[in-house]
Amino acid sequence: MAGPAALVVPALKKHTATVIMAHGLGDSGAGWVGLAESWRRRGKFEEVSFIFPNAPSIPITVNFGMKMPGCPTPPTLHKPSPAALILPPCLSSHHPLPNQHTPQTSFSDIHQNPDEAGILRSRSTIHALITQQIASGIPASRIAIGGFSQGGALSVLSGITCPHKLGGIFGLSCYLLMHSKVREMVPAENPNKETPIWMAHGEVDPLLKLEWAVNSVGMLREWGWKVEFTTYPGLAHSADPKEIDDLENYLQERLPPVGDGARSGS
Repeated sequence: MAGPAALVVPALKKHTATVIMAHGLGDSGAGWVGLAESWRRRGKFEEVSFIFPNAPSIPITVNFGMKMPGCPTPPTLHKPSPAALILPPCLSSHHPLPNQHTPQTSFSDIHQNPDEAGILRSRSTIHALITQQIASGIPASRIAIGGFSQGGALSVLSGITCPHKLGGIFGLSCYLLMHSKVREMVPAENPNKETPIWMAHGEVDPLLKLEWAVNSVGMLREWGWKVEFTTYPGLAHSADPKEIDDLENYLQERLPPVGDGARSGS
């Protein structure tokens, strides 16, 4: 997932926590910076530094092979045609897109022939950002990772396979990548088994079906992870104010202020 340098919105007060939020296909870190800026204006998360990674621009099947920010070499589920383009497993947009999967595409279909090497490289990027924050003095328990669609899928995978116990893991409009192999990737001590995971999904998402998220949540719960799942009536492949409010509440619970009120860098 290495691309242009990540965008950082620094903490206003003493830096005690970090949120790493990954964007969706065709978007960039700048597409979500406004979220942190909005919280800043409202006096929220003043001790939190927000990091918005940027994915590289690569050829994307659903974009007729043209380059756009996305996961490395995502696979297709079927041969694309002008009438029916199939979204790859690492997939998304910050804004709604036309319906590009067939009604017959199942949860099993989307995991056929995944670009595992590309997914694992992206996971390594997320893990490296976590390691950098820990090295800078932020406890892993004060780091939350998450994202939207492509970014959410990578964050959930990165979170449950992270060797450090994180403060939070969240995924918006996404599903579980590499579900047939993910348990083999979890560290033996499973440090994030007790980390609360929050996933959210629009009930009329035409790109990443609600069914795929439901199946993902069911698997994670069956395997022992603590997952809260929220759906939003009428919401397609996008985010809405209620969902953002719920995300804010989740982050406030996972990363409450603990500092002494000193300005960052003091």
